[in-house]
Amino acid sequence: MKRRSLLAGAGALAAAPLIDVPAAQAADPASKRKVMTGAEVLAKDGWRALAGQKVGVISNPTGILPDYQHIVDTMHASGKVNIVAVFGPEHGFRGSAQAGGSEGDHVDPRTGIMVYDAYGANADKLAGLYAKSGVETVVFDIQDVGARFYTYIWTMFEAMLAAVRTGAKFVVLDRPNPVGGYARGPMLKPGYTSGVGKKEIVQQHGMTVGELARMFNAEYLPLEPNGGRLKELQVIEVSNWKRDQLYDDTGLTWVMPSPNMPTPDTALVYPGLCLFEATNMSEGRGTTRPFELIGAPYVDYRWAEALQTKHIPGVAFREAYFTPTISKNANVLCGGVQVQITDPHSVEAITAATHMIVEARKLYPEFTWREETPPGRWIDLLTGSDRFRTMLLADATAEEIVAAWKPDTDAWTARRAKYLLYKGAHR
Repeated sequence: MKRRSLLAGAGALAAAPLIDVPAAQAADPASKRKVMTGAEVLAKDGWRALAGQKVGVISNPTGILPDYQHIVDTMHASGKVNIVAVFGPEHGFRGSAQAGGSEGDHVDPRTGIMVYDAYGANADKLAGLYAKSGVETVVFDIQDVGARFYTYIWTMFEAMLAAVRTGAKFVVLDRPNPVGGYARGPMLKPGYTSGVGKKEIVQQHGMTVGELARMFNAEYLPLEPNGGRLKELQVIEVSNWKRDQLYDDTGLTWVMPSPNMPTPDTALVYPGLCLFEATNMSEGRGTTRPFELIGAPYVDYRWAEALQTKHIPGVAFREAYFTPTISKNANVLCGGVQVQITDPHSVEAITAATHMIVEARKLYPEFTWREETPPGRWIDLLTGSDRFRTMLLADATAEEIVAAWKPDTDAWTARRAKYLLYKGAHR
């Protein structure tokens, strides 16, 4: 109720005119950039692909246009799109919830459109919501960050399966992969599926959500109970993006996809540094540099010194001290490192995280997995099998652990090739 009253206080904004997209672009020097998101491409076409349909939109605060207006607000104000429902993923449609949270079902105070909670919703629940609200076309527009365990792609998967079951059309408004098109890391193995990894893909998949949707539709949806291929899948492609471009290369505005993803640099390290969620170290939640600041009360200067000798491409390690305000070690002074990005195009976040975990285990007897049953289950789910954990406990080197997943990455790179939409960086 607190969140709804907070947003309701902005209800007067509902009557305010939205900024005209072409006019805003003409006045904004950033409009000269070449990269355009799928949402911008569709808006420039007057939303014609959605005309005459009852539309359900799955989005969050990242679903913006160059004038910083959300696509739902702009579609609604245009009168050209009949939005019958909005579906909010983890953190919510307007982004007011923390990790592992959502905004619940409610009426959006700005547009008056019903918003349904899609976080953790399976295909059966979503299919029921589609039927209840009369959805004929589902639109997905969320900025992903390129990691298997970032939950938005699995919200998309369940939403696609629900569309198969109801006969709805599915439209993806594509956005760049902010960490580029290179695939890296281990493959998810059978027996290790969860809400942070529902299908066999590698840890840093190197695909856009539109490309993943094509793969899901061809390979995974037909294998599901009451599954099959979509009646129609349309991907509105990003214009002028190449796979070797990182987010900072695009000229696009970064909007936090989640509360602990404040910058494109955060996204660069997240596919690896998120592994610290499985440990008793803070991964920097509750600081201004989540996933870049890593540490614990027992860590001292030796960790940074050891890591600096590894000469890991694209990053350096600065001795750092910080006090998280939430999550693990909240309100306790932690020693550790800040992962400094020295060359964004050379960053291999999963390799860096592997070295960090190996060295932490060598240096600190207190280093362990977070409290859970069975111990180490979360690191298995994040890495996709028990191989990372068992090799670590057997005192394998970081180089040996990294080498072990190379066949996974190579096989994935070959397998995904037919679904790619953008040129460059195919390895």
